Amino acid sequence: MARTKHMASKKRTTRSGRAFGATEEATATQRKRRRRRGSVSLREIRTYQNSTHLLIPSLPFVRVVREVTQQYTNQVTRWTAEALVAIQEATEAFLVNLFEDALLCTLHAKRVTLIIWMVMDCCL
Repeated sequence: MARTKHMASKKRTTRSGRAFGATEEATATQRKRRRRRGSVSLREIRTYQNSTHLLIPSLPFVRVVREVTQQYTNQVTRWTAEALVAIQEATEAFLVNLFEDALLCTLHAKRVTLIIWMVMDCCL
């Protein structure tokens, strides 16, 4: 058999360096860079710290308050809207304080991950 030379197939490209026939959307997804680990979560933390709106959805919270109220007494059946908002604000403030303390305990123990028993220790 005779030896033959095979020419390497070359990709056809345009002047801009894109593959021939590639669309803008395909190149945009290829060029999309990944963010560094933790940068998105830090940005979310900053947005939540700067915001003043309540983070717990109000209707499920109202249902939980009514359910807990019925477990303890049947005499209280109605809640004013202002009372429910006040309870929700107090609950969110308590939870934020709890997680801040648990994070401080985690950092003091030279850990990175928040563990459930650290949250329980901060609660006592």
